[in-house]
Amino acid sequence: MCGIIGILGSHEVSPQLVEALKRLEYRGYDSAGVATVDASGRLDRRRAVGKLVNLSDRLVHDPLPGHSGIGHTRWATHGAATEANAHPHRFGRVAVVHNGIIENFRDLRAELESLGIQPQSQTDTETVALWTGYHLDQGMTPLEAARATLARLEGAFALAFLFEGEPDLLIAARKGSPLAVGHGTGEMFLGSDAVALAPFTDRITYLEDGDHAVLTRAGVQIWDAAGRQTHRATARIDVGATAIDRGGYRHFMAKEIAEQPAVIGNVLNHYLKGDRIVLPEGLDFAAIDRIVLVGCGTAHLAGHVAKYWFEQLAGLPCDIDVASEFRYREPPLSDRSLFVAISQSGETADTLAALHYARDKVARSVGLVNVGTSAIARDADLALPTLAGIEVSVASSKAFTCQLAVLAVLALEAARARCRIDDAALAAHLRDLRAVPALIAQALALSDECRVQADWLAQARDVLYLGRGALYPVALEGALKLKELSYIHAEGYASGELKHGPIALIDGDVPVVVLAPHDALFDKTISNMQEVMARHGRVLLISDAAGIAAAGDGVTASLALPQGGGIFQPMLYAVPMQYLAYHTAVAKGTDVDQPRNLAKSVTVE
Repeated sequence: MCGIIGILGSHEVSPQLVEALKRLEYRGYDSAGVATVDASGRLDRRRAVGKLVNLSDRLVHDPLPGHSGIGHTRWATHGAATEANAHPHRFGRVAVVHNGIIENFRDLRAELESLGIQPQSQTDTETVALWTGYHLDQGMTPLEAARATLARLEGAFALAFLFEGEPDLLIAARKGSPLAVGHGTGEMFLGSDAVALAPFTDRITYLEDGDHAVLTRAGVQIWDAAGRQTHRATARIDVGATAIDRGGYRHFMAKEIAEQPAVIGNVLNHYLKGDRIVLPEGLDFAAIDRIVLVGCGTAHLAGHVAKYWFEQLAGLPCDIDVASEFRYREPPLSDRSLFVAISQSGETADTLAALHYARDKVARSVGLVNVGTSAIARDADLALPTLAGIEVSVASSKAFTCQLAVLAVLALEAARARCRIDDAALAAHLRDLRAVPALIAQALALSDECRVQADWLAQARDVLYLGRGALYPVALEGALKLKELSYIHAEGYASGELKHGPIALIDGDVPVVVLAPHDALFDKTISNMQEVMARHGRVLLISDAAGIAAAGDGVTASLALPQGGGIFQPMLYAVPMQYLAYHTAVAKGTDVDQPRNLAKSVTVE
């Protein structure tokens, strides 16, 4: 959500800013802009609504010189997506870009208006620029003006300030939203994440919550939340791991779906050594009496699947909660609870807030993240990487199945530590888990069949997904993916809930996707499917060959997955959910990798 880039460079900076912003497109945005300071110290900006190509066109016709600059991709919160609301915001001698929400901006704006200063936009961010410019006009230095403004702000923010007459100065501040400093030779950089900075440097310093920093080409000075000058460690990033390339695929999502056998294999190789599970020290499941799993969106649904595994395999009670609701209901936690925060980015604001609420109340907190340097990874007692690699498409695919793979390993370790399974049973489950990458590789062959089925799904206004057991959360995920990508209304239900309301929606125009592997729950799910067909519902059955044969005639279409995977089948059944949503979106002509209104990393509440 929103992307920030800042450069104190040695070349014309506008093209570099735009290229860096392209690397942040995956975060989601609806307008963009850049501001620069040229050699004479003149501050100017260019902004445009829509995709970055519109900003690029603007800069071709109206160039913006300078070796120092800031850039921004905005995901609208306060105020519509208009040029007036686009960042950078400027007042007098300062330009500002911002990720987050200034919660008290109305009070700050009213005070400015009483001073005769009138905002030109609807945004909360402009208030930051107005106050900083006001302080400059009162004779403060840039650093004094920025500090005086920061002291007034309430909410979450990552901020970058650029000043007229100061071609060798950037000021940055972080509270809640992520921000990183990049170190070059005679150059310095600022960005929302390492992805934006990777083309310029592999040396990164992550600002901590409450930090503000002064960047010059000679280096960076950092002050903590208490105003004390401090030092933050510099880390080397793997530039290769931040590479953004479609690899010959039409969309990033198609590439990321296809990468799942490899990345899940990486997860299993990382956490499994033969029949031995290898986890960091500090996870004592024998001393735990409850697990609390918290996440948002797809990450929440990964936890929903894992709830079945923890309870069935380990006999360990498991609560699953939506992160945005967790702390507001003030759940009781004990020093025998394990708290697991699940987040692809590791910066999800609601999940991070839930972690902060829980971490002093539980035995251990775990961050299950794809970005090892993220806030959740740093703030949790233990960080478990999901090793999916960079995921560009807003709709998660490989990050979801990698989360499931790590959660599966945790569930097996919990079962072993609590003596719920013996060595033979553990070895059998590990064989099932190790088989998953190969099974998913086979399932990728369903892409063409999913494309055919997408032709009729794309004509629907409403689609229902049904599943039982651990396939119920996968049905929820399938519905979520279809909504995200194709803008078709879709809902996932536990199959047994069909008669408790959703069956009223069934008619000949409502496709129903049924997930029904040929397992112990198969007959019950097929019974629900028959109820759908008796009411002229059109069924797309997803099962294995044995299940499709046993289901008999009457379905509109079927997709056959390979058999295997045991209790870990949900990872396999996620693949057709992804492909159906992907191909339906392609058929409808929507923006697959950047669906409207959505952001990859949600860093505000």
